[in-house]
Amino acid sequence: MGRRTITVHYVRAALGGARRLGIDTVPLLQRAGIPPLLLGDDRAKVTPEQFARLVRELHRATGDEFMGLSPSPSRPGTFAMMCYACVGCRDLGAVLERAVRFYGLFPDGPDLVLERRGGEAVFAVRNDLRGHAEGRFLAECMMLIWHRLASWLIGRRIPLRWAGFAYPAPPYAAEYGLMFGCPVRFGAGPAPMAAAGFDARWLAAPVVRDEDALRELLRRAPAELLSRHEYGTTVAEQVRRAFLRALGEGRPARLPEVAQLAARLAVSPATLRRRLQEEGTSYRRLKDQVRREVAITGLAEGREPIAQLAARLGFSEDTAFHRAFRRWTGTTPGAYRLAGVRALPGGAGPRGGDAPGQES
Repeated sequence: MGRRTITVHYVRAALGGARRLGIDTVPLLQRAGIPPLLLGDDRAKVTPEQFARLVRELHRATGDEFMGLSPSPSRPGTFAMMCYACVGCRDLGAVLERAVRFYGLFPDGPDLVLERRGGEAVFAVRNDLRGHAEGRFLAECMMLIWHRLASWLIGRRIPLRWAGFAYPAPPYAAEYGLMFGCPVRFGAGPAPMAAAGFDARWLAAPVVRDEDALRELLRRAPAELLSRHEYGTTVAEQVRRAFLRALGEGRPARLPEVAQLAARLAVSPATLRRRLQEEGTSYRRLKDQVRREVAITGLAEGREPIAQLAARLGFSEDTAFHRAFRRWTGTTPGAYRLAGVRALPGGAGPRGGDAPGQES
């Protein structure tokens, strides 16, 4: 979830509640543009857009903002009302305290807590929400959403010092550091289920968003708060947007160099590199992530010939694109697209006369 592509483990977990409710999940995956066959491949990944669509489909199918993963459902609109209750707060500390009180009104809902421990603030989900593995996923979702919503409300990304989870490390534990952007520990004890710590000085940060901005956010949230890492609060996100604009122009890309990006942001190239490093990334890493994301999206949509997509991404040769794609996903562009085509009703082929293909 924190990466620009999302591991299939989270797709499986998100589907757990719907399956227990007896809902056929294949149509949900298809409407989200996710080939159901990908669920059998531990190396598979989906785009943030695909994952956000799946979350929205699960909300609709279950009638529950918790996607059937909690002992009691959260009726549609609950999250929005919590946001409206918080947007008028004076600072982040008041926001988090109000959110804790808000969800505390619901029996069997998430047991949230905000604690101050000297110079550190800790936000936690204390209950396991359900006795199955997907309940862990819901606790993780709550942690991600509060962190990203809180960062959006104050207009700056809040750096976490650590994140901790009561359960043993899963096989894909390496994903958590990317999701939360901080050191992660597992097996922290029976309670809290999930927690994260940050500098307590952030609690005094003023809320800078208003109800108009919130209405725009709620058109996509909470689904995209799970799938998108930032909401315009970091230098990395601004660099990503510049890359995406260049790749969306429909012709062979000339991605802006470091000096061009620095000039747009009114900083020196050295300052740009330093700020990206402070945010745990780099020009090269962001360039690779954005190309991977656009490649996956293009293949999933199935309209653009693979050779044309490779050229648009700035690859001088098809073979270079194939090598990069295999490094990103463990499979070839053609195999990725073919998996998506087979998942469509009737097996309709992609448009554009291209051989079938896939991506991650």
